[in-house]
Amino acid sequence: MTDTAPVVKKIPTERTFHGDTVIDDYEWLRAKDDPEVIAHLTAENAYAESRNAHLAGLRETIFTEIKSRTLETDLSVPVREGDWWYYSRSFEGKQYGVQCRAPIASPDDWSPPRPAEVSAEVPALPGEQVLFDANREAEGHDFFSLGTFDVSADGTLLAYAVDVEGDERYTLRVRDLATGEDLDDEVPGTAAGAFFSPDGRFVFYTTVDEAWRPDTVWRHTVGTPASDDAKVFYEPDERFWVGAGLMRSRRFIEVGASSSITSESWLIDADDPTGAPRIVWPRREGVEYSVDHAVVAGEDRLLILHNDGALDFELVDVPASDPAATPRVLIAHDPAVRLDDIDAFAERIVVEYRREGLTRLGLIPLTDSGYGKLVEVPFDEPLYTVRASGNPEWRQPTVRLSYGSLVTPSTVYDLVPATGELRLLKQQPVLGGYSPELYQQRREWAVAEDGTRVPISLVYRRDLVPPDERGRPVAPAPLELYGYGSYEHSIDPAFGISRLSLLDRGVVFAIAHVRGGGELGRSWYENGKKLAKKNTFTDFVACARHLIDTGWTAPSRLVAEGGSAGGLLMGAVANLAPELFAGILADVPFVDALTSILDPSLPLTVIEWDEWGDPLHDASVYEYMRSYTPYENVRTDVSYPPILAVTSLNDTRVLYVEPAKWVARLREVGADAQLKIEMVAGHGGVSGRYNAWRERAWELAWLLDRLGLAA
Repeated sequence: MTDTAPVVKKIPTERTFHGDTVIDDYEWLRAKDDPEVIAHLTAENAYAESRNAHLAGLRETIFTEIKSRTLETDLSVPVREGDWWYYSRSFEGKQYGVQCRAPIASPDDWSPPRPAEVSAEVPALPGEQVLFDANREAEGHDFFSLGTFDVSADGTLLAYAVDVEGDERYTLRVRDLATGEDLDDEVPGTAAGAFFSPDGRFVFYTTVDEAWRPDTVWRHTVGTPASDDAKVFYEPDERFWVGAGLMRSRRFIEVGASSSITSESWLIDADDPTGAPRIVWPRREGVEYSVDHAVVAGEDRLLILHNDGALDFELVDVPASDPAATPRVLIAHDPAVRLDDIDAFAERIVVEYRREGLTRLGLIPLTDSGYGKLVEVPFDEPLYTVRASGNPEWRQPTVRLSYGSLVTPSTVYDLVPATGELRLLKQQPVLGGYSPELYQQRREWAVAEDGTRVPISLVYRRDLVPPDERGRPVAPAPLELYGYGSYEHSIDPAFGISRLSLLDRGVVFAIAHVRGGGELGRSWYENGKKLAKKNTFTDFVACARHLIDTGWTAPSRLVAEGGSAGGLLMGAVANLAPELFAGILADVPFVDALTSILDPSLPLTVIEWDEWGDPLHDASVYEYMRSYTPYENVRTDVSYPPILAVTSLNDTRVLYVEPAKWVARLREVGADAQLKIEMVAGHGGVSGRYNAWRERAWELAWLLDRLGLAA
């Protein structure tokens, strides 16, 4: 243990692009297998532990708070598929979930069974079968992740795939559920998400290329060696990912390829899994679409959600027998509504969309003559998130919904389409007397440099953050501001048990819904990517200034957090406005973006060109990225707030070397920067719920210390 930061030696590495020569003193840290690199990372961990030793008691307190609020022995809401109810169980003291099933009572049984009492000793449901106990499977491994779990339609076989390194490369196996024994089938190096054909004879899976890009779909015949597997589809274009899935109707297997801006789908008749894929719409640069199958007035139709001349997408259908036919418009493009997803059932279409920054959900009934009118499902909270989830059955009479907000724990409903009734099935238990009425959520709007209004979602405890006549704090409060802003990914209002450890100490939690995300539609995303990427950073700074100027907080009481691409955001705002923050937490941060995006041999780089631009071949993109990427722009003329970077050695999405180099450069200019690295983990951090709780407790203790609340 040491209070002295590790000294990182400098080995100059020169690179030149577009006439610009850069000397990188820390690129040598990329050599993951070099014992000197591992020794340095180990020293960084020792330094971080030493610097935060005074928070050990607080970390344990927060871990205990998270644990004591969580119902450790619990049961998910069962989902019907075929003749079984499938669900997961958790047990006190166990790191991982247990996958189970119980038989349905009859073909008309659509009400998920509920246990009279959840117990660690007694099976919760009559006839329960344990299909997969991840705790047993994870024995002997420091990391464990289940990437595939699919049961054959006849319920006799399980396809599962596990990763024990954190590098998102899974070994696929097939298990006989009657005996509990694995067959000889074993396929290493697959991506997540394998599935059976409807007849159970084949397993479709995906593999990756040298740059870790999913590029090939395969068909494995159960009971045969992997060397005999058939290549179904290969995508040579390095910008595209591929994947496959079985449609809910079980009429088609879909094979898809997509980049950030272009997509293409092929269909295989599910009753002929060895047949050749046939194309839906040929790819056109900049056109994205998704496909589902519906039976409308007795005719097989393909529902296609696309953005061809429709920025926020429109919904059309075409005959399944002739996808090239003239489309029929079902939901026309509306710039105020971003259509996100569609789910087809035997009797209805479920549409997920966004309006006014919130998720929405509507139903279109299918009648004997065609389509009925869309009816939106209403909710009364000012901020919330709703999605359709857990709906595998084509003919199910209800629609399963997941719902939550910043104050409402995750809630599962069955919606009865005929009446609009929402049947409450379960709300996430929060032990210890959680009272939602103690907490307040609201929305504020900041004004960005170009006049754009940027939404901010906030939640806090009413009694600990007393309001003035405007509903804002009477005095600046400690506040955490979270942000992401890339890939059109939205940070929607959701409940978090671990967040209560902040709120119950008087901290306000806020989300800056900056451009680059998808909260306000496709234009919101387009105006925060490529040569408009800096809007993401200046929006976040505008949100921070708004919260300071309106009295919500003060620079000495404001911390920022973001992860992955949100970690890039953290590095950028640290350079733009370090004076606004008392601390910055960057999880698996993409802070050496230019170096990575210049190297097409690195994982996923070419795919990323549609998001960030191509600095390798375009000098203007190079100059633009050079002007904002955090590692390139560490400043000597400012005082940085304390910065904590958290990363994982086996992360294949954002390599550990990026935060390692960034921290070294920050220290060069006198910044108080720390690096915490998980030596056996991936992009999502450690595996196992108790490990994850301890990891989050570590981060929250650091944040509270920066806010002056560690005591």
